[in-house]
Amino acid sequence: MEKLLQLQQTLGWLLPIIILWDGVWKSIAMWKSARKNQLVWFIFIAVINSVGILPIVYLLIHRKRATA
Repeated sequence: MEKLLQLQQTLGWLLPIIILWDGVWKSIAMWKSARKNQLVWFIFIAVINSVGILPIVYLLIHRKRATA
């Protein structure tokens, strides 16, 4: 029972951080995919909860490359 209480206390502060992390990345990626009319990416990012992984992948794939 004590282990369960420790887990609950740990998740008590960790869960809001994870939700915020995911929300920020998801919002940025969804906004950029909507602006580029990339409906498939928009739907995947909206449906799949990946703790920020899928939005980060999208942003890395579709970032503007600096021209040298």
